[in-house]
Amino acid sequence: MTAMLELKNLHAYYGKSHVLHGVDLVVNEGEIVSLLGRNGVGRSTTVKAAMGQVDATGSILFKGEEMIGLKAFQIAHKGLGYVPENRDIFPTLTVEQNLILGEKKGRKSRWTLNDMYQMFPRLRERQHTPAGVMSGGEQQMLTLCRTLMGDPDLIMIDEPTEGLAPKIVDLVAEYLSALKNRGISILLVEQKLAIALEISQRVYVMGHGSIVFEGTPAQLRENDAVRKEWLEV
Repeated sequence: MTAMLELKNLHAYYGKSHVLHGVDLVVNEGEIVSLLGRNGVGRSTTVKAAMGQVDATGSILFKGEEMIGLKAFQIAHKGLGYVPENRDIFPTLTVEQNLILGEKKGRKSRWTLNDMYQMFPRLRERQHTPAGVMSGGEQQMLTLCRTLMGDPDLIMIDEPTEGLAPKIVDLVAEYLSALKNRGISILLVEQKLAIALEISQRVYVMGHGSIVFEGTPAQLRENDAVRKEWLEV
């Protein structure tokens, strides 16, 4: 399998605080990989470091090219997409204006506005609505679609189901699987174990800024010790 994203001995810092301690992680082409763990263990820092938003040392290879030292906008132009936990929409702009802002100038995308509206019909209904008045689930759909409009080859998604109703959670899981079928690789940071195990090909578990488990969803289901120590409340 071809590695799309490869983190090697990744260390990351917030000022003098050392958050990541030698993280090794791989996402292969056409794969959904979940990064699991309790809050505060460094999962969000891992994807922020890969996106150039946190000071990091080690190696971040995307499609074989080193990303360490590049700025976030440069990394995005290489084809790495990032959907942050805070959704980061432009609240006073309409849904359609938010989507258009996601397009990369000079690059033909395999995604169109119509694709987004077909995937999420609710966005078509609200295309002229200011994004700030939409529900959390609708904003999550919008953020995901805005990232897709930039035509990424791999998307890192931070807690996409946080605060969403169960029905919307199932919808998000369904569409993440659909994206994989369209050839997009996904690194998913997720708290909901059931969703992650259902749609992922491989999972990593993080504890105290390090990877403490790597394997298939089936292997994690069978490993009571890892689940009890690092995942269950």
